[in-house]
Amino acid sequence: MVTPIPRGLMDGLTDIVGDRLSTTPPDRTAYARDLWPRSQLDRLAGDPPERPLAVVWPTSVEEVAALVTLCARERVPIVPFGAGSGVCGGARAVPGGLVIDLKRLKRIRRIDRAAMVVEVEAGFMGERFERTLERHGLTLGHFPSSILCSTVGGWVAARSAGQCSSRYGKIEDMVVDLEVVTGDGRIRRTSQAGGGLDWNQLFIGSEGTLGLITAVTLRVHRQPEARAFRGWRMPTMAAGLDVMRQTMQAGLRPAVMRMYDPVDTLLVGSKDDGKSGGGQLGKLKAILAGTGQLDDLKQAATRRALAAPRLLNFAIRQLPETSLLVTVSEGSPGEARQTDEAIAEYALAAGALDLGERPGRAWMAHRYDVSYKQSKLYRSGCFVDTFEVATTWAGIEPLYDAVRRAVAAEVLVMAHFSHVYPGGCSIYFTFAGTARDPGRMRQRYLRTWREALDATVARGGAIAHHHGAGLSRRSHMVATHGEARRYFAALKAACDPAGILNPGKLFAEEAL
Repeated sequence: MVTPIPRGLMDGLTDIVGDRLSTTPPDRTAYARDLWPRSQLDRLAGDPPERPLAVVWPTSVEEVAALVTLCARERVPIVPFGAGSGVCGGARAVPGGLVIDLKRLKRIRRIDRAAMVVEVEAGFMGERFERTLERHGLTLGHFPSSILCSTVGGWVAARSAGQCSSRYGKIEDMVVDLEVVTGDGRIRRTSQAGGGLDWNQLFIGSEGTLGLITAVTLRVHRQPEARAFRGWRMPTMAAGLDVMRQTMQAGLRPAVMRMYDPVDTLLVGSKDDGKSGGGQLGKLKAILAGTGQLDDLKQAATRRALAAPRLLNFAIRQLPETSLLVTVSEGSPGEARQTDEAIAEYALAAGALDLGERPGRAWMAHRYDVSYKQSKLYRSGCFVDTFEVATTWAGIEPLYDAVRRAVAAEVLVMAHFSHVYPGGCSIYFTFAGTARDPGRMRQRYLRTWREALDATVARGGAIAHHHGAGLSRRSHMVATHGEARRYFAALKAACDPAGILNPGKLFAEEAL
């Protein structure tokens, strides 16, 4: 049944965007959700997300401002939409609301080589943006695994991190200024004349709750002249973490330092050596590593293995403690070589085995694959999701152990460590599970998230590093931010007086 749109709203939308407006069921269904796995489980359980009233495609910041002004007057909630690749429900539709798709704001407004900045509109697709910069001999240095299916504005709204963040920083380190439409329909710039508060940080990571980002000015860099690739077989995970810590605290800036825990090391190894583990782990290896065909027997084997996660996680604990550390160093030929050689000194001192270039080159060749593999498990009657947290070096191993213990009865869990900084790093967990029917799968999925978040909060870790918060972490935002939620409420009232911008995301309304 199609929900009728009030006549005044429909006339107003048509006046602003003309025929760049859709109320058709297919479009409304397509824009009802992002890639949050919870939405897929809801659909399988017969409870799909609510559809928006309509979808619009503005082509200028002036049209965005007019749309926000109209919706504020009509009290119609707005959900901004980039490429829909978010995995936290941040772009999930609001009942009775309007989705504003920003992908037609797709111009590069200027490239200033003297200042090494680029001004780009929010809807520009990430991979196309990087290719454009490359033609000018430049790079942003921001390479999220979603780069093929995410927008520049989405990166800023979710406070994302690219795979080379250890060298170039996260997206908030790259932003010079923003163009934002706030909830009163005003077009604002965050430019500073020097000194005072950094207004960029007001909107970076706010996920459209305080304003719609329409353009961003970013710092860029020259393309690296050379890269050095390396792989190391670390004798223990602790030894690998210490090599990562020493590298960053020595002031080195490798583009990538990425270490896999023992089970993830087993899976990554399937790309390089063609070997397969035995028993349940061997059966899962082909599926999770993306090397197997999903015939009925393999689907059944996967479900059986994931149906007993406690036993599977116990088997994982019996694996050798060795972990694969992958590094990529880049810059001038001299810098790339010197960084690689310095890491080698730390690794050899820790008892690591030098695996040569192949693991680093293999990682580079497959670094975007993860975004396209999860559907295999869903087709097998299972679920899979990722969960990235961060903490200090002293807290890394305790947090890793705490999260694994917390969810061991529910799901198979593995992890890698990346986004490395002098003070600590991120842990990127992947978990997979199943249950007898979609409703029980959803319950298990929700328990897993709750228990993982509880464990992270208890250990003082950050409950997110680069995926954003959206709806997936909303339940624990108050526990993390405490009284600071009052500041958010005050900002919300100032920037969005009608309360129409992506309502309910980040914090539940009752928590404000």
